[in-house]
Amino acid sequence: MTSRRRSRSLNERELRLWRVGRALALTFVAAVLVAGGVFYGLVVLLDFQEIDTTAKLDAKTLFDLVKLSFGVVAGAGALVALVVAYRRQRVDEAGAHREATRLHTERFSQAVDRLGSDSPAVRLGGVHALAGLADDAPDDNLRQTCIDVLCAYLQLPFTPDPGNDPSHQEEHHRYLAFRKVRHTILRLIGDHYRRPLGTHRSWQGCNLDLTGVTIDGNLDFSEATFSGGEVDFSGATFSADMVNFFNATFSGAMVNFRNATFSDGMVDFLIATFSDGTVDFSNANFSGGTVDFPNATFSGGIVSFDGARFSGGATFSGGRVSFKRALLSGSTVSFRVATFSGGTVDFSVAAFFDSRVNFSDAAFSDGTVDFSDATFSGGTVDFDRARGPAPDGLLAAVGTPPVTTVNLPAGWLTTSP
Repeated sequence: MTSRRRSRSLNERELRLWRVGRALALTFVAAVLVAGGVFYGLVVLLDFQEIDTTAKLDAKTLFDLVKLSFGVVAGAGALVALVVAYRRQRVDEAGAHREATRLHTERFSQAVDRLGSDSPAVRLGGVHALAGLADDAPDDNLRQTCIDVLCAYLQLPFTPDPGNDPSHQEEHHRYLAFRKVRHTILRLIGDHYRRPLGTHRSWQGCNLDLTGVTIDGNLDFSEATFSGGEVDFSGATFSADMVNFFNATFSGAMVNFRNATFSDGMVDFLIATFSDGTVDFSNANFSGGTVDFPNATFSGGIVSFDGARFSGGATFSGGRVSFKRALLSGSTVSFRVATFSGGTVDFSVAAFFDSRVNFSDAAFSDGTVDFSDATFSGGTVDFDRARGPAPDGLLAAVGTPPVTTVNLPAGWLTTSP
């Protein structure tokens, strides 16, 4: 696939070069049209009525005609030189691109070979080499290829930590060394994604395929802007530390946490801004850990928890999703068909302005969903066909009679706040 992308990129460059005859013909036609337009414009501007014909051709007129003829020939020669120079420049550019691609391919092969080494230090060198190649790639396709390889490395299966038992000390040290390689890739991804779009070393707008990856180290997207591409954590496992979206802006990208498992650590969206795009937690399993949205602003886009499982029991150790003090304006947040049997989902002091929050067909049992001091103004908060007791603070927040923007099951309406 990589070679096809490269050849397609080169072919596109070559297809932009017209044949010399066609280029000259079109250039002459354009020159004649421009000259005719200028002449006609001058005639109109000077309000010229007619041409005074004479029977004789005097010396001055003959000399002017000769000068005009030479000017036309000189202009034609200049046009030919311009077309030839243009073609030479484009050929040089194509040649330079081919040479840059060739060098990139050589360095790419060497870096990938390092990733397959048995030595953790050599693998680290390969990781940094691939990141540098992505920074210096001649085109976006080659940059994406380097990023794809780094993401693919994270997707590879690895041997779990055998523990720090003296009998497994060598295996434990080897596990820690190779984990360092994975954590370095996560750090480099975050570093490059935080750089402003369009600047050197920025990977914003590129796709990150992290499906099925175990995130057991920090991944920092703080103050990053997601305005294109896809960041895919579907099926990933978050087992420690933090994925940080602090003050991040989502204005047109897809961030996918479908079927992900949160068993520890935190995914933090503190004061993040959602103005477009989608953040999808559908069918995610929250058996521990925290997903936090405090002071986030939702002015558009979609945040979906459809079918998410917030499970309690022996496997639950403080799982929490927080929208506390969040402002939801003109956006959609969906918990449709979600089951709350443990943990906490916090909407306390949240403000709902012209948004749609969907809890239809959700099931509430032993967990805590808190709407204390929430404000509802416009839009829709839908609990249609919800089962179980009303969430904490909800009935008091919606008032009596409830505000028309909140759709409650009939059974809840007979329950006093």
